Amino acid sequence: MKKPVFSVVYFRRKHLTAFACLLATCAIFWTVNYPAAVGASTGPRQLPIYCVQRDQKLLSISFDAAWGNEDTQQLIDIMARYNVKATFFVVGDWVDRYPESVKALHDAGHEIMNHSNTHAHLPRLSAQQITDDLTACNEKIRAITGVCPTLIRLPYGDYDDNSIRTIRSMGMEPIQWDVDSLDWKDLSADQITKRVTGKVCPGSIVLFHNAAKHTPQALPAIIEQLLADGYTFVPISQLILTGNYTIDHTGRQCPA
Repeated sequence: MKKPVFSVVYFRRKHLTAFACLLATCAIFWTVNYPAAVGASTGPRQLPIYCVQRDQKLLSISFDAAWGNEDTQQLIDIMARYNVKATFFVVGDWVDRYPESVKALHDAGHEIMNHSNTHAHLPRLSAQQITDDLTACNEKIRAITGVCPTLIRLPYGDYDDNSIRTIRSMGMEPIQWDVDSLDWKDLSADQITKRVTGKVCPGSIVLFHNAAKHTPQALPAIIEQLLADGYTFVPISQLILTGNYTIDHTGRQCPA
């Protein structure tokens, strides 16, 4: 039996209407979300500085100070023997506990820079929370040294575009590293020495910790080897470039 014409027309109109509604919904979704997607995918990724393009054999050694304080004075004494200056990134809570060590580091000529106030994961914070946290640490350091930090070592090495953008809006520069001593893993002094001296290149930033078990035993051999190889140790503020520069996809800071 043939279907009534009215039923066929109604059936087609019903499905055409549903299809039109689906197309309209997709169009609205695309219009609303497309600009955000393009902005997220095409915007330049915000990167900290991991190392610096340098023709001279310059490098920086850095120490993160967040918890213990067993070896700080020993590290100061070792570097004094070789007239080496380093950059210490200190957490505000650590400053509260060991203000005398902060002063000793500053008096010995080492840079004291920011490692956040509470060692929080910055990507979990809003821009205002990041600003408040870093400002609190800066003020604690300045109260002891008279100098306001211009560099920050990101807690856990953790960051996102918002945290890097916020840091730079404060006039500070986020600093990572390209040579990790892995001293926090309790490697032996010999393992730490071989790892660092085997990975360093001009413009490197080396990561140590002030309370790692074997760093004081490894440090003299590292310094002596790198000095023999023709390297000069400078604080990070003297290693990084000023003026016009770019940061490539690996985090290497390069002249513009």
